[in-house]
Amino acid sequence: MNHHDPVSAHTTIPAPPNPDVCINGLRPLFLGVLIIFMLGIPAWAQETPAPETDQPSSTAAIPGPAYRIGPGDVLDISVWKDEALTKMIPVLPDGTISFPLVGKLEAGGRTLEDFKADLENRITRYVPDPVLSVSVQQVNSMMVYVIGRVNSPGRVMLNRNVTALQALAMAGGPNPFAKRNKIKIFREETDRTLIFDFPYDDISQGEHLEYNIEMQRGDVMVVP
Repeated sequence: MNHHDPVSAHTTIPAPPNPDVCINGLRPLFLGVLIIFMLGIPAWAQETPAPETDQPSSTAAIPGPAYRIGPGDVLDISVWKDEALTKMIPVLPDGTISFPLVGKLEAGGRTLEDFKADLENRITRYVPDPVLSVSVQQVNSMMVYVIGRVNSPGRVMLNRNVTALQALAMAGGPNPFAKRNKIKIFREETDRTLIFDFPYDDISQGEHLEYNIEMQRGDVMVVP
């Protein structure tokens, strides 16, 4: 089956499948469409939990040092033998935390390893040779959105990495009226929006499997 190339003539992303790139001027249009979709979702459908599996829940998951911290995550920070510097701290919506002695500190978007090294360096100014431990007590920022003609549209909370096909399954799959080969995945980056094709019918038949990309925090799947 022939399938059109989803790559925009202006894209600079080399890895297949290359997404289209939505320049900043088009972002208001995309956001407007997204708001319209979200307003049409009933309150009971705003959050779709992942199906029960043998995987640990988000409160029990222990991300590794490469995990990137996100807003809403709860960090367990402790300095050995110093109760004043042992705290459970939520990451604020702007991605920052406040910690004794060091004050406000950027956490969102950083790996645990990088964040710990920075915090340790700052604490060392006040506490000689601190034994610092940093972990994520609760993972609350790993979510994607599946909207449009699916059976359970809304927010999908994740406690593990999932592909686009798995995310769609968590939202109940496309309904009978969906244009299943016209599905798009929108990914916000700092200065642009990436748009990935997701031809569901082709993928479900074992074709174009390279389009079954791994979902990232904040991705929006639109099923027309």
